[in-house]
Amino acid sequence: MSHYLYLVRHGEQQDAEHGMPDGPLSARGKRQAELIAHRLSGVPFTGAWHSPLRRAEETAQVFGQLLPALEPQPSALLFDCVPSGPSPDMPHAFDSWFHSVTEAEIDAGRAQMADAVGEWFSPAREDRHDLLITHNFVIAWFVRHVFDAPEWRWLGVNQANCGLTIIRVRSAKPPVLVAHNDLAHLPVELRTGLPEPQPV
Repeated sequence: MSHYLYLVRHGEQQDAEHGMPDGPLSARGKRQAELIAHRLSGVPFTGAWHSPLRRAEETAQVFGQLLPALEPQPSALLFDCVPSGPSPDMPHAFDSWFHSVTEAEIDAGRAQMADAVGEWFSPAREDRHDLLITHNFVIAWFVRHVFDAPEWRWLGVNQANCGLTIIRVRSAKPPVLVAHNDLAHLPVELRTGLPEPQPV
């Protein structure tokens, strides 16, 4: 049986550059969400979940408006989190990133991701197509898990707003990364996390 995870990072949030911890989607973020919802409109989804944070919830609402048969549900397993902390094998260049992160936050993130992997990486008894609308670090951890890479490797995996990552979960073999940070549905001006296009 085939079990596919469609991982979507939430749309761009309003005033993110000013440090709002969980702002609403910007106009650009709403358009990003509309375009990826159209992109995935032909997928026979069997379930959909989203992080309870506002930017992910509003992205899920766009999916629900454009795909009425889809009813995304909130899941605490998809909260934004720090999945792991510093380790002896981690390059020292990342040390400063953890200066403002507490041990409690790391412990909570590690436990959350263990539960999330247990929830969605279990082989299915029937064909499944699950939509997960979540955050950059969560998707990075799932990609790291696919490759059974060292824990710290999630730090070097990034997704654009409303980028699409697809993972196939298999019963007798390791999971497969089918696509990562696919932005084909977004025009250049809606793609975040990439160098700004230069005028010709």
